[in-house]
Amino acid sequence: MSFHRRELLQIGASSFLGVGLSGLMAMRAQAGATGPTPRVKSVVLVFLTGGGSHIDMFDPKPDSAETKGEFSPIATKTNGLYFGELMTGMAARADKLAVVRSMAHGDNRHLSGTHNILSGYEQIFRGDSNQDKSLNRVDWPCYGGAIEYFRPSPGGLPSQVTIPNPLIEGSLVWPAQHAGFLGPKFDPFQVKGDPNSDKFKVNDLSLIDGVSAGRLKGRWELLNRVTEQRRKIESAGSVQQLNDYQNAAYSMLSAGRLTKAFELDQETPETRERYGRNSKGQTLLLARRLVEAEIPFIQCNMGIVQSWDSHVDHFPRCRTQLLPPTDQGVSALIDDLDDRGLLDQTLIICVGEFGRTPSISPLAGQKVPGRHHWAHGYTAVFAGGGVQGGQIIGATDTKGGHPITTPFHPNDIGATVYQSLGIDPHSMIQDRQGRPVPLNKGTVMDVLYTGNKA
Repeated sequence: MSFHRRELLQIGASSFLGVGLSGLMAMRAQAGATGPTPRVKSVVLVFLTGGGSHIDMFDPKPDSAETKGEFSPIATKTNGLYFGELMTGMAARADKLAVVRSMAHGDNRHLSGTHNILSGYEQIFRGDSNQDKSLNRVDWPCYGGAIEYFRPSPGGLPSQVTIPNPLIEGSLVWPAQHAGFLGPKFDPFQVKGDPNSDKFKVNDLSLIDGVSAGRLKGRWELLNRVTEQRRKIESAGSVQQLNDYQNAAYSMLSAGRLTKAFELDQETPETRERYGRNSKGQTLLLARRLVEAEIPFIQCNMGIVQSWDSHVDHFPRCRTQLLPPTDQGVSALIDDLDDRGLLDQTLIICVGEFGRTPSISPLAGQKVPGRHHWAHGYTAVFAGGGVQGGQIIGATDTKGGHPITTPFHPNDIGATVYQSLGIDPHSMIQDRQGRPVPLNKGTVMDVLYTGNKA
């Protein structure tokens, strides 16, 4: 009796490790993706889940009484560039930033808008309800899923780690948080826990099917016993090859750089304070450690799902919960990577699924005003990775509502992410029906690197 190699991989991995990791390692051994020369080793997405207010952060409009709000503009290190008054840290580092003020698209919905920014592709229509837009295997792959598909990480490391928590609200799971139609073997690792908690530890790192690091050892021992039995029916060469894949998968999960990256207690108290002793700051400190581990894509969810969705109580929330810890953490990340010689090989992107309305008004039934969903004009900020700092790219009208220059789309951010990591954004992949489809339909944002204003 003999088994085909594919069958062995299915037996040896999917049934026991739960995530098909052995099959993944086998595919990596055969992978030979071609693409542009990588600009960076890592991309850090600082995701303002819910939609951060571009007007109160990076595109203030002091001359519009309707738009201005409670915050005044402050000068930055870049001549002619002004930020909101609570963004003091990033203002002092504006010479390292490219501020794109002409982001725009037409989707004011959280879930499908999030799908677009986390995958670089618009969500395929499945219905109008939020449940229709919840996480689904027909969705486009997240960045890490596609990276793993085309350019598997060396040494068995995952291509994406998402921190500090998944975006889940009740029965809704935000889309583009896994590899979609590429399948679970390309899914990212998802951390679950507050990195600012004294109880935070690597055991909070979960496999896609919920297998903990502690339970992995038992499954591994069982898998080894089954492998020993298969030795009697398989040729020594085939089994040894299979064991190599299994060993690599186990090593990735049980030890090594990935595990060490989450040992925040190895950081000095001064460093932890530098980032801010809060969930946002410590999430960005974890991002720096994952950059050091050479994880290609690191998604930092700045708060629980929709944290930045400030329909109500907008200005007090911005003043206390949202802007200061984000400003401090991102500033510390830029400085820390620069000090360690890692900024040039790391692209940092700070953006939400959309911005907030220029107008300030209460929701129906509410008394405290806020800003609401606004995808028609907003800001994305870039740093590191060869980006030319001190740039103001694009502009919105006097109220911050619409671009008056060439607009950029989330798909363009996606194209830029892929090219930066050495993947041709127009590479073809197969959907669930086996049809060839382009990975991305955007255009690389070359202006980030050339300095030609758009």
